[in-house]
Amino acid sequence: MSESVLSEILVTLADLKASQQLLSQKVDKIQASKDEHTYKHKVSHYNSSPGHSDSDVDTIVSPTFATDDNPGVWTEKPVLTTYVGQKGVKPAKMNWGEADPKVRGPIVISRLASSINNRNAIGAYGGPYSIYRALAVAMGDLPADHKPNFENTQPPIKIKQQPQWSDPSKIVSMDPFGHLTNQYYKTEIEEGLDVRPTIAITRAHMIVPELQEELRNGGLKVDGRVMVNESGELNVHKAAVDPVWYLPGVAARLNVDEQYLRRSLFENSGGMYPELVTRPDIKLFLPPIGGLTVYIFGNHELLSDPNTRLTVRVHDECNGSDVFGSDICTCRPYLIYGMKESIKEAQNGGVGLIIYFRKEGRALGEVTKYLVYNARKRGGDSASTYFARTENVAGVKDMRFQALMPDVLHWLGVTKIDRFMSMSNMKHDAVVDAGIKILERCEIPDELIPPDSKVEMEAKIAAGYFSKGHIPCAEELTKTVGRGWDEFHH
Repeated sequence: MSESVLSEILVTLADLKASQQLLSQKVDKIQASKDEHTYKHKVSHYNSSPGHSDSDVDTIVSPTFATDDNPGVWTEKPVLTTYVGQKGVKPAKMNWGEADPKVRGPIVISRLASSINNRNAIGAYGGPYSIYRALAVAMGDLPADHKPNFENTQPPIKIKQQPQWSDPSKIVSMDPFGHLTNQYYKTEIEEGLDVRPTIAITRAHMIVPELQEELRNGGLKVDGRVMVNESGELNVHKAAVDPVWYLPGVAARLNVDEQYLRRSLFENSGGMYPELVTRPDIKLFLPPIGGLTVYIFGNHELLSDPNTRLTVRVHDECNGSDVFGSDICTCRPYLIYGMKESIKEAQNGGVGLIIYFRKEGRALGEVTKYLVYNARKRGGDSASTYFARTENVAGVKDMRFQALMPDVLHWLGVTKIDRFMSMSNMKHDAVVDAGIKILERCEIPDELIPPDSKVEMEAKIAAGYFSKGHIPCAEELTKTVGRGWDEFHH
């Protein structure tokens, strides 16, 4: 390099340095003229924010403080993630498995500026509905810092605390104290901490057309307690449950490594929750998935009594059949049959229980389910290829993974089921492996099986579903064929 070129570069660098110094002086003058109180507030918040660290190496997020437009609501710049040991990050206590809810501690998950440093859970209240809440905030219909008024929202019945509530191996996918948040953490809520219920219990009357028909035909009777009148109104208590996952327990239940589970959750949710990876000290995750609903027929206080008969139907959501009456599966008929038998059990002095999980299309989703329907109908809808059609599209035939399902039974104190209204070997094995006895398994009566759903039923029985009847062989499965599209009339 010639001396002239080198000299030119040095002159240019000197000019840049002088310009930078001049710009820095101007910025300093502007900063010094700001209101002293505002400046001190921001510095104070910066020193206690998760975006600040004593180490320059591990600081990858910007200093954070409340905005002038929304003081105290959100941090000025998004906090993409936090790390263990960062200055200002002090998670609220969480002793999962403690029998005393005050010792256990509340679930703190809000990302408001006032509590973002104290979170002990990842995710958001409301599961998938948190997205709609975000839309309401963005549109200005809901204040970002809205705090619910919980007056008169307490449960109308008491679910007795069970020993299983304090066994971290028994309940790992829901908060057993989730319906008592307003009772046990009232002081914290009044002091401004955003703590919300993850379980709500209520009572209601139900009217189901098929059960009204059963009443007219003598299959059910009016007792004034469960079936309350000749119109077929049913008296029921019900509980809505949002999932709360204790990640070490979930990993153990699924027999996977916790760190690998966290990485898989992070990657397969589009990287929505980086703290699954960066905050191994936070053990709770509120996933953005649907929860479950419990319907109780009869005296709820007898659910934990091993001397009381109990009929149970565990049902996974099927919108097409459950709501709209699609006849390609047995979902609604089996659900109604489970309800009928639960009502009869309650009328005879026992208890009936329906547990309804939001696991549409075997947890593959309705879009995937309809793609599978298309492949089945175009490729010849045979019982012999039933599961293969699903695996071709989804890569797996079922993603419900029932290992977490028994937690709600533990919450209710169930230790024995007299009549289990399910043919699923996965559900049966999960319940039994959880230490709950099943005395009788009840399959759906043949007369309730729609003709087009025989493909599904025969395939499931051949694959291991419970049946007292004939188990079809491979050749017989090829002869069980569903209705083709050419049979539809438009």
